[in-house]
Amino acid sequence: MLACNFTAIAQIPKSEKQYLIKFHKSTLGENWQNPWNLNEDPTTWYGVQIENNHVVGLKLYRNNLKGKIPAGITALTNLETLNLAFNALEGNLPQEIFKVGTLKTIRLEMNKFNGSLPADYTKMHNLEELSMFNNLLEGEIPAGIGNLQNLKILNLSSNYLEGHLPKSIEKLSKLEQLELFGNKLAGTIDVELGKLMNLKELILSYNKFEGDLPSSVASLNNLEFIQLQGNDFRSLNSLMQLQSQKLAVFDSDDEFLNMKFSKVGVSETRLVDTKFEDVKH
Repeated sequence: MLACNFTAIAQIPKSEKQYLIKFHKSTLGENWQNPWNLNEDPTTWYGVQIENNHVVGLKLYRNNLKGKIPAGITALTNLETLNLAFNALEGNLPQEIFKVGTLKTIRLEMNKFNGSLPADYTKMHNLEELSMFNNLLEGEIPAGIGNLQNLKILNLSSNYLEGHLPKSIEKLSKLEQLELFGNKLAGTIDVELGKLMNLKELILSYNKFEGDLPSSVASLNNLEFIQLQGNDFRSLNSLMQLQSQKLAVFDSDDEFLNMKFSKVGVSETRLVDTKFEDVKH
C-alpha cells in the first residue's frame, strides 16, 4: 500500500520534472536557502506545489536563487503561481513566461532582470497579479498589457521604464493596484483612470508626468493610497472633488491638497510598505 501511494503522488509528467531539474541547476540550487534533494520525489521539493499530478506552483520567494530562469518554462503547462521574488536572478526577462496561459500570479520583484516587457499578453487570460518592481527593466509599457482583463495588481515600480502610460490600461476594469513609482515615464496621461472603478492604490510618484491629472480620478471612490509627488503635473485640481472615504495615504507636490486629505492616525506601516520599492534609489 505504501509503495502504491508513493507511486500515485510521484507521477508528474517527465517533461515537468525535467524542467524543474533544469531550473534547479540554472539557479544554483545547491546554494539555495532551502535546496532540493533531486534523489527524492518532487512532492518533497521546497516551494513546489503539485495538484492532480501537475506542478501548479513554484514558490521560491527569498530563497537565494542566482543565475537565470532557463528556457522551457512552458513545460509547466498547469502552472498558476510563479513567485521568485527577493532573489538575485538576472538576465533578460524571459518572454516565454507570458506564454503560460494558466498563470494567475507572476511575482519577480527584487531581482536583477533587464530587457523589456513583452508586447503580447493574449494568452494571459487568468493573470491577476504582475509584480516586477525593483528590477532593471527598460523600454515602454506595451499597449498589449490592456489585454490582461483579470489583472488586479500591476506593480512595475523602480525600474527604468519610459514613454507614455498606454491608454489601454483603462481597459483593466478589475485593477485594484497601479504602482509605477520611480521610473522614467513621461508626458500627459491620456488614460481615463476613472474607468478603473476598483482601484485602491494609485502610485505614480517620481516619474516625469506632466499636464493635468485626468479629471476622472475624482470618481474613484475606493482609493486608499495616492502618491503623485515628484512629477511635473501642471494641475491636480481634479482631486478637489475626490469623495473617497477610505483614503489613508495622500502624497503630492500640492501642499494644499496634502493638508486637505491628511488624516490623524494614518498607518505609517502601510506607508512604508507602499514605498518599499524606493530602496534602489
